[in-house]
Amino acid sequence: MALQNIGASNRDDAFYRYKMPRMITKIEGRGNGIKTNVVNMVDIAKALARPPSYTTKYFGCELGAQSKFDEKTGISLVNGAHDTAKLAGLLEVFIKKYVQCYGCGNPETEILISKTQMISLKCAACGFISDVDMRDKLTTFILKNPPEQKKGGKDKKAMRRAEKERLKEGEAADEELKKLKKDAKKKGASSKESTAKSSKKKAAAGGSDEDHSTSPTRSRDGDNAAADEEDDDDDVQWQTDTSLEAAKQRMQEQLSAATAEMVMLSTEGTEKKKKQATHKETTANGSAKAQEISEPAVIKPSPYDELVGDIKASLGSAPTPTQLKAVLASSTLPPQDVMNALLDALFDGVGKGFAKEVVKNKKYLAAAVPDEGAQTLLVQAIESFGGKCSPEALKEVPVVLKALYDGDVLEEETIVEWYNAAVAAGKNSQVVKNAKPFVEWLQSAESEEEDDE
Repeated sequence: MALQNIGASNRDDAFYRYKMPRMITKIEGRGNGIKTNVVNMVDIAKALARPPSYTTKYFGCELGAQSKFDEKTGISLVNGAHDTAKLAGLLEVFIKKYVQCYGCGNPETEILISKTQMISLKCAACGFISDVDMRDKLTTFILKNPPEQKKGGKDKKAMRRAEKERLKEGEAADEELKKLKKDAKKKGASSKESTAKSSKKKAAAGGSDEDHSTSPTRSRDGDNAAADEEDDDDDVQWQTDTSLEAAKQRMQEQLSAATAEMVMLSTEGTEKKKKQATHKETTANGSAKAQEISEPAVIKPSPYDELVGDIKASLGSAPTPTQLKAVLASSTLPPQDVMNALLDALFDGVGKGFAKEVVKNKKYLAAAVPDEGAQTLLVQAIESFGGKCSPEALKEVPVVLKALYDGDVLEEETIVEWYNAAVAAGKNSQVVKNAKPFVEWLQSAESEEEDDE
């Protein structure tokens, strides 16, 4: 079944996770009894989390024709022959009015009917409540046929977890394949080393045979030479001249050596004094010149600013996530400072449209978050970055967290733990306040799932 993104504004977003089937229509009957059958209306309405009778009735109201949806058979009929493209366009208008959140554009909304018979849409992601235009004809039908309480969040949550488990299994398989390749390379390298060692041993064994063959003659020659030297030493007789002239000559030699040492010491002392005098002169001249010429001091950027500049420079060349990860890994700053620098480089000066920029750069954020510890760093970096943002960007904090959660960059446990720790610490920042609706939605979805289990 062909699928498409929910909402015309998300048509070209390849990473958009909310899908619905493409409409299939069929013309039935002839003459005055001709009708258009929307074959897959049940599947479309299920994807939109709206009763199929609402969409069928909306077609009839907009086309000025009778329409009927049979609850037993699931057949949706609109009188007259209508083009598929025309009905698909009307469906997009229905989605914009009765499905998408007026604040963040998320289709995960619930229809609420107040005591005063007013219809509104409550967004499960950002908590925004959208007021529906009660002048529309379909509102009368909705008031007479109110929707049942929404129960689709549990199934979606289970689907998300199943997707995450499949991704983890795929990553584990990739890791095993890499290990097998590495083992094969190591075995090949070890076999080469063993052959090289065996050849070296053979060469050494050949050389030792030659040495053994020549060693007897050499040893014999060496023994003879040593014996001759011993014989020569035995013939030499050592004695000391004790005559008066020899004693005087030895005393003169000792005196000359002592005087030579004294002369050397005196010359070394004079050379040291000269060097000290010249050093004082040079330092005095240098200080005087420093006083005359004062150079301006150069202020070097901090390591944090240098890292932000390096990340911006790499982003200018459109790097791959692996290349950007290498730039972050080369920094010696603490991990939290590195994550803060990444957000400053990616979203510097961002205002309205903060969430779209996050979705656009999601691949870089995913590369910087390989584990749960890095997820905590990312949430804390968002909190720190919120203190520098404009009010327009702060309003989109729930949508930013939702986008990172849907993109499997942040886990719900990490977001909830961060929020509870911030509340327990008494933090009253605007980021924590704006994140409250999304965190409550996560907790309610988790509690519903536990009840089902």
